[in-house]
Amino acid sequence: MAYLTKDFIKFFQDLEKNNHKLWFDQARKRYESSVKIPFTKLIDEMIGRINADDPTISITAKDAVMRINRDIRFSQDKTPYNCHYGAIISSAGRKDKSIPGIFYRFSAEKIEIYGGAYGIDKHQLQNIRKYIQNNLDQFNKVIQQKLFKETFGEILGEKNKRVPPEFHPLLDKQPLIANKQFYYGTEIPAKYITEDQLPDILMSHWYAGNPVRKFLLEALKLPK
Repeated sequence: MAYLTKDFIKFFQDLEKNNHKLWFDQARKRYESSVKIPFTKLIDEMIGRINADDPTISITAKDAVMRINRDIRFSQDKTPYNCHYGAIISSAGRKDKSIPGIFYRFSAEKIEIYGGAYGIDKHQLQNIRKYIQNNLDQFNKVIQQKLFKETFGEILGEKNKRVPPEFHPLLDKQPLIANKQFYYGTEIPAKYITEDQLPDILMSHWYAGNPVRKFLLEALKLPK
């Protein structure tokens, strides 16, 4: 049985046209029944499956699911709500975006799936670069695995125009050493939101990214 219904999609279609507090307050019961509650159950299901593969990930859906309210303090866009619903499943959940796990973003148009190390600081970036430098063959192997390439394509991330001198010799061999983030992502059509096999599809993406995730966890000196 599918966790999410067609009204999950319809809710976000309607929200895109009515992104203001009055409409949301009037639709709050619908939001709870069609979005928040079933999505939380889906994420609990995914956490359970992922925990069976990696016991270090023992959070609850409450730790993973992102708020629908937007942070508008520093944004020119003052619409109060996100027109998507998301969750971060990792050992820290949504509290720490630097820890490699898996991120889901569901909207009326698509499901986006991301993994890797995104919100990393300078110290963490240095650790990843050093680990790549010392384990270049292993890094090249995991990012070239057939399943990873077929599912996600390649490692993404903004690049530094300058990198520390100790990494200059590596630039020609592996240009990704200039990255400021090391993440990967893909999207699948929104029609899968209401499919019974959705958890299986999401889990297949977890396995596809797992070798890269484990490499990055080791680089960051976190449990893998």
